[in-house]
Amino acid sequence: MELYSGNEAIARGAYEGGVSFAAGYPGTPSTEILENLSDYKEVNSQWSPNEKVALEVGMGASLGGARTLVTMKHVGLNVAADPLFTAAYTGVNAGLVILVADDPSMHSSQNEQDSRYYARSSLIPMLEPSDSQEAKEYLKEALKLSEDFDTPVLLRMTTRISHSKTKVELSDRTKIPIRTYEKDIAKYVMLPQNARQKRLNLLERMRRLEDFVNTYHLNQVEEAGGEIGIITSGITYQHAKEVFKAASFLKLGMVYPLPFGLIESFVKGKKSVYVVEELEPFLEDAIKAHGIKVLGKELVPRVGELSPDILRDSFSLPKGDSTSAIETPLPPRPPLMCPGCPHRGVFHSLNKLKLTVMGDIGCYTLGALAPFEAMDTCLAMGAGVGMALGFEKATSANLGKAVAVIGDSTFVHSGITPLIDIVYNKGASTVIILDNRITAMTGRQDHPGTGRTLMGEETRALDFMKLAEAIGVGSIRTIDPYDLKQTLTTIKEETEKDEPSVIITTRPCALILSEKETPFSIDKKSCTRCLSCLKVGCPAISFDKAKGLSIDANVCIGCGVCAKVCKFSAILEVDS
Repeated sequence: MELYSGNEAIARGAYEGGVSFAAGYPGTPSTEILENLSDYKEVNSQWSPNEKVALEVGMGASLGGARTLVTMKHVGLNVAADPLFTAAYTGVNAGLVILVADDPSMHSSQNEQDSRYYARSSLIPMLEPSDSQEAKEYLKEALKLSEDFDTPVLLRMTTRISHSKTKVELSDRTKIPIRTYEKDIAKYVMLPQNARQKRLNLLERMRRLEDFVNTYHLNQVEEAGGEIGIITSGITYQHAKEVFKAASFLKLGMVYPLPFGLIESFVKGKKSVYVVEELEPFLEDAIKAHGIKVLGKELVPRVGELSPDILRDSFSLPKGDSTSAIETPLPPRPPLMCPGCPHRGVFHSLNKLKLTVMGDIGCYTLGALAPFEAMDTCLAMGAGVGMALGFEKATSANLGKAVAVIGDSTFVHSGITPLIDIVYNKGASTVIILDNRITAMTGRQDHPGTGRTLMGEETRALDFMKLAEAIGVGSIRTIDPYDLKQTLTTIKEETEKDEPSVIITTRPCALILSEKETPFSIDKKSCTRCLSCLKVGCPAISFDKAKGLSIDANVCIGCGVCAKVCKFSAILEVDS
């Protein structure tokens, strides 16, 4: 028996279940699955450039006969939606599980999306575990379902299941031979005449699944003999069990399709039945549409994560002995770029130039916050590049002044295509690729630009300069973002050009540096307390009205950006 997070358990389940290939794109809360799975050398695991590619590679592996796992977060499923819907038509060869991790309360996401609707709209079955042991076992169940019903299977996690730890009983790996691939044009080539027949096959599969799910062992009834019934799934089962100790429970392991026969049997004889679920009324709406009387979002919030205390408030129940309550409030911890972050110099310069900046998803999104306030938008992965072109086209007065900032991993993910659009449609936008050599925000994962694979192997690194040149960008420059004068001048010059331009930064993420440079300190005699150094937003610098400005040598990594903004030469390297 081991203590595993849900993500660790999924990786273990893939190993035990005979998965031979896995692909994904890092995104909280799903990232750690492939990181852990890469430790099992029996499974060939990879980071793909984006989620669409990961699913397409996964489909190829499944057709090639290997049990396959594809992982992503909820917004990544949006990116993968194109192949997802057609994969439901083609079906699989070996088992294919698509794991999607939702993020209620948006701990690390730009929206609060309920991926259960993808199961319904794509007609793909979905399972949802409620703890780490179930996460491991459900992964293996999903592989079996996939092969038994010739379909991809969605497995939904949420942040709380992904990151919390519970006991897990381990098993040995089941050796699954690679299945033989047999050419079948009618099954795998979705020309309209084939797809029309496959659509009928898909509906027939759903009818079989709807019969199957009523007796499926993952859907469990826990009768308590009272008048109150709770229908729930996933992490909300754990919360509801803590609150409604005398209620009967229908715990759904498969959330699509729903076992309406089992639900009808469960509600009989009960005075009140409540549906307890996070985010959207997915279960509730479907149950009501079937003609079964239940209550749900009339009481249960539709926003954010649930908890035992939130459920008690929702149902006007007395507070219990909650272990989640924190008596002493934590001190505020505003999000900040790390000490020595190479993005700092870029946003300091963008702020000074007062440019309209189309942003993107990554650590650099913090450039929208004080003290920089140098980012105007954050929509989706890669969106900033396309938005810069659109802004430029709509506002002729800003021709050549629209700027996009995008990280190296995000550029590979979905920034290349809109850069092609800028060139093709005769734009003049400037795109700044913040190349810090890593996928920083999700925990420093490798990508095609780093020269390393998830399995730790060296590979060819994508050359952003050559790529931009091949696309047709005429003006391509590199900058050292620690050099504020060069950074400011280069951005000013490139945004004044009437042609597309690309600027690439050349400093790695501060968290992957092998050693720090000499730290800096503030000369109290020279310091005038102008507070200009605070405008670089470095957490190593602090100000006290009585003591003045100071730099914490234990935090400072010696980038020197603060010294470059000081007009009085009051910030100096510490004498060794």
